[in-house]
Amino acid sequence: MVRLTPSDPAQGTAAQAPFRFSLPDDLAAREPPEKRGLTRDGVRLLAADRLTGALIHTRFHRIADLLSPGDCLVFNASRTLPAALTAMAEREDDRCTAAGHRLQVRLARRWEDGAWSVLVLDGDEEPWIGDLLGTRLVLAAGGPAGIELSAQVLGRDPLVDRLWKIRFSLSDAPLMDSLSRLGSPVRYWYASAPWDLDYYQTVYAREPGSVEMPSAGRAFTWKLLMELRAKGIDTAFLVLHAGLSSYMDQEFDAGHPASVEPFRLDDPAAERINRAKERGGRIVAVGTTVVRALESIADDSGRVRASRGSTCLRITPGYRLKVADGLLTGFHEPEASHLDLLTAFMPPEKLGPIYEEALREKYLWHEFGDANLIL
Repeated sequence: MVRLTPSDPAQGTAAQAPFRFSLPDDLAAREPPEKRGLTRDGVRLLAADRLTGALIHTRFHRIADLLSPGDCLVFNASRTLPAALTAMAEREDDRCTAAGHRLQVRLARRWEDGAWSVLVLDGDEEPWIGDLLGTRLVLAAGGPAGIELSAQVLGRDPLVDRLWKIRFSLSDAPLMDSLSRLGSPVRYWYASAPWDLDYYQTVYAREPGSVEMPSAGRAFTWKLLMELRAKGIDTAFLVLHAGLSSYMDQEFDAGHPASVEPFRLDDPAAERINRAKERGGRIVAVGTTVVRALESIADDSGRVRASRGSTCLRITPGYRLKVADGLLTGFHEPEASHLDLLTAFMPPEKLGPIYEEALREKYLWHEFGDANLIL
Protein backbone atom coordinates (compact mmCIF):
# COMPACT_ATOMS: atom_id res chain seq x y z
CA MET A 1 0.00 0.00 0.00
CA VAL A 2 1.31 3.47 -0.85
CA ARG A 3 1.79 5.62 2.24
CA LEU A 4 1.80 9.27 1.22
CA THR A 5 4.37 11.36 3.06
CA PRO A 6 5.57 14.88 2.22
CA SER A 7 9.18 15.43 1.25
CA ASP A 8 11.33 17.16 3.84
CA PRO A 9 13.14 20.10 2.17
CA ALA A 10 15.55 20.27 5.09
CA GLN A 11 17.12 17.02 3.95
CA GLY A 12 18.47 18.57 0.73
CA THR A 13 19.45 16.07 -1.94
CA ALA A 14 18.75 13.22 0.45
CA ALA A 15 15.09 14.19 0.78
CA GLN A 16 12.56 11.41 0.99
CA ALA A 17 10.55 10.51 -2.09
CA PRO A 18 7.18 12.31 -2.39
CA PHE A 19 5.45 9.11 -1.26
CA ARG A 20 6.57 5.74 0.02
CA PHE A 21 5.57 2.22 -0.88
CA SER A 22 6.88 -1.30 -0.66
CA LEU A 23 7.56 -3.10 -3.92
CA PRO A 24 7.04 -6.88 -3.73
CA ASP A 25 9.76 -8.93 -5.42
CA ASP A 26 7.19 -10.69 -7.61
CA LEU A 27 6.39 -7.41 -9.40
CA ALA A 28 9.90 -7.18 -10.84
CA ALA A 29 9.93 -7.96 -14.57
CA ARG A 30 12.62 -10.64 -14.63
CA GLU A 31 12.73 -11.20 -18.39
CA PRO A 32 11.85 -9.28 -21.57
CA PRO A 33 8.18 -9.46 -22.57
CA GLU A 34 9.21 -11.44 -25.65
CA LYS A 35 10.31 -14.18 -23.24
CA ARG A 36 6.93 -13.99 -21.47
CA GLY A 37 4.95 -14.76 -24.64
CA LEU A 38 4.23 -11.10 -25.50
CA THR A 39 5.23 -8.76 -28.27
CA ARG A 40 7.23 -5.64 -27.35
CA ASP A 41 4.07 -3.54 -27.51
CA GLY A 42 1.98 -6.15 -25.71
CA VAL A 43 2.93 -4.92 -22.23
CA ARG A 44 0.30 -3.25 -20.07
CA LEU A 45 -0.21 0.51 -19.99
CA LEU A 46 -1.71 2.48 -17.11
CA ALA A 47 -2.72 5.96 -18.28
CA ALA A 48 -3.51 8.81 -15.89
CA ASP A 49 -5.20 12.18 -16.46
CA ARG A 50 -3.03 14.97 -15.00
CA LEU A 51 -6.01 17.11 -14.05
CA THR A 52 -8.50 14.60 -12.68
CA GLY A 53 -6.31 11.65 -11.75
CA ALA A 54 -8.66 9.35 -13.72
CA LEU A 55 -7.03 6.05 -14.70
CA ILE A 56 -7.31 3.88 -17.82
CA HIS A 57 -6.02 0.30 -18.07
CA THR A 58 -5.02 -0.77 -21.55
CA ARG A 59 -2.24 -2.38 -23.60
CA PHE A 60 0.67 -0.47 -25.02
CA HIS A 61 -0.22 -1.20 -28.65
CA ARG A 62 -3.34 0.91 -28.11
CA ILE A 63 -1.47 4.05 -27.01
CA ALA A 64 -2.63 5.89 -30.14
CA ASP A 65 -6.17 5.84 -28.67
CA LEU A 66 -4.91 8.13 -25.90
CA LEU A 67 -3.16 10.65 -28.17
CA SER A 68 -4.52 13.25 -30.57
CA PRO A 69 -3.48 14.50 -34.02
CA GLY A 70 -0.97 17.29 -33.54
CA ASP A 71 0.61 15.77 -30.45
CA CYS A 72 4.37 15.18 -30.64
CA LEU A 73 6.20 12.28 -29.02
CA VAL A 74 9.84 13.05 -28.22
CA PHE A 75 12.16 10.03 -28.06
CA ASN A 76 15.71 9.44 -26.83
CA ALA A 77 17.59 7.74 -29.68
CA SER A 78 20.65 6.83 -27.62
CA ARG A 79 21.80 3.25 -28.07
CA THR A 80 22.75 1.07 -25.10
CA LEU A 81 26.37 0.02 -24.68
CA PRO A 82 27.51 -3.37 -23.34
CA ALA A 83 28.75 -1.43 -20.32
CA ALA A 84 29.59 -4.22 -17.84
CA LEU A 85 33.09 -5.67 -18.18
CA THR A 86 35.18 -8.20 -16.29
CA ALA A 87 38.75 -7.17 -15.50
CA MET A 88 41.80 -8.57 -13.76
CA ALA A 89 43.73 -6.01 -11.72
CA GLU A 90 47.48 -5.83 -12.24
CA ARG A 91 50.04 -3.83 -10.24
CA GLU A 92 51.50 -0.80 -11.98
CA ASP A 93 53.25 0.64 -8.93
CA ASP A 94 53.43 0.21 -5.15
CA ARG A 95 50.17 2.09 -4.53
CA CYS A 96 48.14 -0.76 -6.02
CA THR A 97 46.16 -2.84 -3.51
CA ALA A 98 43.92 -4.60 -6.03
CA ALA A 99 46.52 -6.73 -7.83
CA GLY A 100 45.26 -10.25 -8.54
CA HIS A 101 41.61 -9.40 -7.91
CA ARG A 102 38.91 -10.14 -10.45
CA LEU A 103 36.70 -7.06 -10.69
CA GLN A 104 33.59 -5.91 -12.51
CA VAL A 105 33.87 -2.57 -14.26
CA ARG A 106 30.67 -0.70 -15.12
CA LEU A 107 30.95 2.27 -17.45
CA ALA A 108 29.33 5.40 -16.02
CA ARG A 109 30.07 8.21 -18.47
CA ARG A 110 32.55 9.30 -21.11
CA TRP A 111 34.64 12.46 -20.72
CA GLU A 112 35.32 14.80 -23.63
CA ASP A 113 39.01 13.85 -23.55
CA GLY A 114 38.10 10.19 -24.14
CA ALA A 115 38.55 9.01 -20.56
CA TRP A 116 35.70 7.18 -18.81
CA SER A 117 34.28 7.24 -15.31
CA VAL A 118 33.52 3.74 -14.07
CA LEU A 119 32.05 1.98 -11.07
CA VAL A 120 34.29 -0.85 -9.88
CA LEU A 121 32.71 -3.80 -8.05
CA ASP A 122 34.22 -6.79 -6.30
CA GLY A 123 33.28 -10.43 -6.87
CA ASP A 124 30.12 -10.02 -4.78
CA GLU A 125 29.01 -6.99 -6.82
CA GLU A 126 29.76 -4.67 -3.94
CA PRO A 127 31.62 -1.41 -4.57
CA TRP A 128 35.38 -1.97 -4.39
CA ILE A 129 36.59 -0.24 -1.22
CA GLY A 130 40.35 -0.50 -1.77
CA ASP A 131 42.64 1.94 -3.53
CA LEU A 132 42.90 1.51 -7.30
CA LEU A 133 45.64 4.01 -7.96
CA GLY A 134 48.61 2.30 -9.55
CA THR A 135 46.33 -0.34 -11.09
CA ARG A 136 46.11 -1.58 -14.65
CA LEU A 137 42.82 -3.23 -15.50
CA VAL A 138 43.24 -6.03 -18.04
CA LEU A 139 39.95 -6.64 -19.80
CA ALA A 140 41.28 -9.08 -22.35
CA ALA A 141 44.65 -10.46 -23.29
CA GLY A 142 44.52 -12.16 -26.65
CA GLY A 143 41.82 -14.79 -26.50
CA PRO A 144 40.05 -16.58 -29.34
CA ALA A 145 39.04 -13.29 -30.99
CA GLY A 146 42.51 -11.80 -30.59
CA ILE A 147 41.16 -8.85 -28.64
CA GLU A 148 43.46 -6.98 -26.32
CA LEU A 149 42.03 -4.25 -24.13
CA SER A 150 43.27 -2.74 -20.90
CA ALA A 151 42.74 0.46 -18.93
CA GLN A 152 44.89 2.65 -16.71
CA VAL A 153 43.30 3.97 -13.51
CA LEU A 154 43.86 7.74 -13.47
CA GLY A 155 42.27 8.50 -10.11
CA ARG A 156 38.93 9.28 -8.51
CA ASP A 157 36.15 10.90 -10.51
CA PRO A 158 36.24 14.58 -9.41
CA LEU A 159 32.43 14.79 -9.41
CA VAL A 160 31.42 11.43 -7.90
CA ASP A 161 33.85 9.94 -5.40
CA ARG A 162 32.32 6.46 -5.81
CA LEU A 163 33.61 6.36 -9.37
CA TRP A 164 37.10 5.98 -10.82
CA LYS A 165 38.41 7.70 -13.92
CA ILE A 166 40.18 5.40 -16.38
CA ARG A 167 41.66 5.55 -19.85
CA PHE A 168 41.33 2.58 -22.18
CA SER A 169 44.18 1.37 -24.37
CA LEU A 170 41.87 1.79 -27.39
CA SER A 171 39.59 4.63 -28.44
CA ASP A 172 36.82 5.51 -30.90
CA ALA A 173 35.65 2.72 -33.21
CA PRO A 174 38.25 0.12 -32.09
CA LEU A 175 37.14 0.62 -28.47
CA MET A 176 33.45 0.30 -29.37
CA ASP A 177 34.21 -2.87 -31.32
CA SER A 178 36.09 -4.38 -28.35
CA LEU A 179 33.33 -3.43 -25.93
CA SER A 180 30.75 -5.11 -28.18
CA ARG A 181 32.75 -8.35 -28.00
CA LEU A 182 33.80 -8.26 -24.36
CA GLY A 183 31.04 -6.42 -22.54
CA SER A 184 27.49 -7.24 -21.53
CA PRO A 185 24.52 -5.10 -20.51
CA VAL A 186 24.45 -3.79 -16.94
CA ARG A 187 22.30 -6.28 -15.07
CA TYR A 188 20.60 -5.97 -11.70
CA TRP A 189 19.45 -8.58 -9.21
CA TYR A 190 15.95 -9.01 -10.61
CA ALA A 191 17.03 -10.10 -14.11
CA SER A 192 16.63 -13.87 -14.29
CA ALA A 193 19.34 -14.34 -16.91
CA PRO A 194 22.11 -12.40 -18.69
CA TRP A 195 19.89 -11.30 -21.58
CA ASP A 196 21.49 -10.36 -24.90
CA LEU A 197 22.17 -6.70 -25.63
CA ASP A 198 19.44 -6.59 -28.29
CA TYR A 199 16.85 -6.89 -25.54
CA TYR A 200 18.22 -3.68 -24.02
CA GLN A 201 17.75 -1.59 -27.18
CA THR A 202 14.79 0.42 -28.40
CA VAL A 203 13.92 -0.20 -32.05
CA TYR A 204 14.80 3.39 -32.98
CA ALA A 205 18.14 3.60 -31.09
CA ARG A 206 20.91 4.81 -33.38
CA GLU A 207 23.80 6.45 -31.50
CA PRO A 208 25.77 4.32 -28.98
CA GLY A 209 26.42 5.94 -25.64
CA SER A 210 23.97 5.00 -22.88
CA VAL A 211 25.31 2.69 -20.20
CA GLU A 212 21.75 1.69 -19.31
CA MET A 213 18.78 1.52 -21.65
CA PRO A 214 16.54 4.59 -21.90
CA SER A 215 13.76 2.10 -21.31
CA ALA A 216 10.58 4.18 -21.49
CA GLY A 217 10.37 3.66 -25.25
CA ARG A 218 11.21 -0.02 -25.30
CA ALA A 219 7.64 -1.10 -26.07
CA PHE A 220 7.43 0.81 -29.34
CA THR A 221 7.62 -1.20 -32.56
CA TRP A 222 8.11 0.15 -36.06
CA LYS A 223 4.54 -0.87 -36.87
CA LEU A 224 3.23 1.14 -33.93
CA LEU A 225 5.37 4.16 -34.84
CA MET A 226 3.95 4.10 -38.38
CA GLU A 227 0.41 3.86 -37.01
CA LEU A 228 1.03 6.94 -34.88
CA ARG A 229 2.34 8.90 -37.85
CA ALA A 230 -0.69 7.84 -39.92
CA LYS A 231 -2.94 9.25 -37.20
CA GLY A 232 -1.20 12.62 -37.39
CA ILE A 233 0.91 12.20 -34.25
CA ASP A 234 4.36 13.65 -34.86
CA THR A 235 7.68 12.32 -33.59
CA ALA A 236 11.00 13.97 -32.75
CA PHE A 237 14.29 12.44 -31.62
CA LEU A 238 17.04 13.73 -29.38
CA VAL A 239 20.04 11.92 -27.93
CA LEU A 240 20.87 11.81 -24.23
CA HIS A 241 23.38 9.19 -23.14
CA ALA A 242 21.97 7.83 -19.89
CA GLY A 243 24.32 7.09 -17.02
CA LEU A 244 24.18 4.50 -14.27
CA SER A 245 20.95 4.42 -12.29
CA SER A 246 22.63 2.85 -9.25
CA TYR A 247 26.02 2.95 -7.56
CA MET A 248 25.09 -0.28 -5.75
CA ASP A 249 24.70 1.57 -2.45
CA GLN A 250 21.10 2.38 -1.55
CA GLU A 251 21.90 5.20 0.86
CA PHE A 252 24.34 6.85 -1.55
CA ASP A 253 21.89 6.49 -4.46
CA ALA A 254 19.12 8.21 -2.47
CA GLY A 255 21.28 11.21 -1.64
CA HIS A 256 23.24 11.65 -4.85
CA PRO A 257 22.15 14.32 -7.34
CA ALA A 258 21.45 13.53 -10.97
CA SER A 259 24.38 12.33 -13.06
CA VAL A 260 26.02 14.60 -15.63
CA GLU A 261 24.77 13.26 -18.97
CA PRO A 262 25.63 14.51 -22.48
CA PHE A 263 22.79 15.31 -24.88
CA ARG A 264 22.14 16.71 -28.34
CA LEU A 265 19.04 18.15 -30.00
CA ASP A 266 19.32 18.88 -33.73
CA ASP A 267 17.51 21.58 -35.71
CA PRO A 268 14.84 19.39 -37.37
CA ALA A 269 13.75 17.94 -34.03
CA ALA A 270 13.67 21.37 -32.38
CA GLU A 271 11.52 22.67 -35.22
CA ARG A 272 9.05 19.77 -34.88
CA ILE A 273 8.71 20.32 -31.13
CA ASN A 274 8.23 24.08 -31.46
CA ARG A 275 5.75 23.69 -34.33
CA ALA A 276 3.64 21.20 -32.37
CA LYS A 277 3.65 23.53 -29.36
CA GLU A 278 2.62 26.53 -31.46
CA ARG A 279 -0.28 24.59 -32.99
CA GLY A 280 -1.65 23.49 -29.64
CA GLY A 281 -0.36 19.92 -29.69
CA ARG A 282 0.91 18.22 -26.57
CA ILE A 283 4.61 17.45 -26.17
CA VAL A 284 4.87 13.96 -24.70
CA ALA A 285 8.32 13.05 -23.41
CA VAL A 286 9.18 9.37 -23.81
CA GLY A 287 11.20 8.91 -20.64
CA THR A 288 12.62 11.02 -17.85
CA THR A 289 15.85 11.48 -19.85
CA VAL A 290 13.87 13.38 -22.49
CA VAL A 291 12.25 15.60 -19.85
CA ARG A 292 15.65 16.52 -18.40
CA ALA A 293 17.13 17.29 -21.82
CA LEU A 294 14.19 19.42 -22.99
CA GLU A 295 13.92 21.34 -19.74
CA SER A 296 17.65 22.05 -19.80
CA ILE A 297 17.48 23.92 -23.11
CA ALA A 298 14.01 25.51 -23.16
CA ASP A 299 13.47 29.23 -22.73
CA ASP A 300 10.76 30.61 -20.44
CA SER A 301 8.17 30.45 -23.23
CA GLY A 302 8.78 26.73 -23.73
CA ARG A 303 10.63 27.01 -27.04
CA VAL A 304 13.65 24.80 -27.58
CA ARG A 305 16.68 25.33 -29.76
CA ALA A 306 19.20 23.02 -31.34
CA SER A 307 21.77 22.38 -28.63
CA ARG A 308 24.64 20.17 -27.59
CA GLY A 309 25.89 19.95 -24.02
CA SER A 310 25.49 18.13 -20.73
CA THR A 311 22.83 18.27 -18.07
CA CYS A 312 22.70 17.38 -14.41
CA LEU A 313 19.22 18.86 -13.95
CA ARG A 314 17.31 17.29 -11.09
CA ILE A 315 13.61 18.05 -11.20
CA THR A 316 12.05 18.20 -7.75
CA PRO A 317 8.58 18.99 -6.34
CA GLY A 318 7.50 22.50 -7.25
CA TYR A 319 9.40 22.61 -10.56
CA ARG A 320 7.40 24.34 -13.32
CA LEU A 321 7.63 22.44 -16.59
CA LYS A 322 8.34 24.57 -19.65
CA VAL A 323 8.09 22.06 -22.50
CA ALA A 324 6.66 18.66 -21.64
CA ASP A 325 2.88 18.32 -21.35
CA GLY A 326 2.94 14.58 -20.79
CA LEU A 327 5.27 11.75 -19.86
CA LEU A 328 5.54 8.12 -20.88
CA THR A 329 7.65 6.21 -18.38
CA GLY A 330 7.94 2.98 -16.45
CA PHE A 331 7.11 2.48 -12.80
CA HIS A 332 9.85 3.68 -10.50
CA GLU A 333 11.24 2.12 -7.36
CA PRO A 334 10.58 3.42 -3.83
CA GLU A 335 12.85 6.37 -2.97
CA ALA A 336 13.90 6.81 -6.63
CA SER A 337 14.67 10.40 -7.61
CA HIS A 338 12.48 9.86 -10.68
CA LEU A 339 9.46 10.03 -8.37
CA ASP A 340 10.40 13.63 -7.62
CA LEU A 341 10.43 14.33 -11.36
CA LEU A 342 6.94 12.86 -11.67
CA THR A 343 5.62 15.42 -9.19
CA ALA A 344 6.26 18.11 -11.81
CA PHE A 345 3.45 16.45 -13.80
CA MET A 346 1.14 15.48 -10.94
CA PRO A 347 1.17 16.28 -7.20
CA PRO A 348 1.89 13.45 -4.75
CA GLU A 349 -1.76 13.18 -3.73
CA LYS A 350 -2.59 12.18 -7.33
CA LEU A 351 0.55 10.17 -8.02
CA GLY A 352 0.03 8.03 -4.93
CA PRO A 353 -3.25 6.49 -6.19
CA ILE A 354 -1.58 5.63 -9.52
CA TYR A 355 1.01 3.56 -7.72
CA GLU A 356 -1.61 2.07 -5.40
CA GLU A 357 -3.52 0.93 -8.49
CA ALA A 358 -0.38 -0.39 -10.19
CA LEU A 359 0.48 -2.45 -7.11
CA ARG A 360 -3.07 -3.70 -6.68
CA GLU A 361 -3.34 -4.71 -10.36
CA LYS A 362 0.16 -6.23 -10.35
CA TYR A 363 1.80 -4.12 -13.01
CA LEU A 364 5.44 -5.02 -13.54
CA TRP A 365 8.41 -2.78 -12.68
CA HIS A 366 11.86 -2.18 -14.22
CA GLU A 367 13.12 -1.98 -17.79
CA PHE A 368 11.24 -5.04 -19.06
CA GLY A 369 8.04 -4.12 -17.24
CA ASP A 370 4.83 -2.23 -17.96
CA ALA A 371 4.34 1.44 -18.81
CA ASN A 372 2.73 4.51 -17.29
CA LEU A 373 1.40 7.41 -19.38
CA ILE A 374 0.66 10.74 -17.68
CA LEU A 375 -1.30 13.20 -19.85
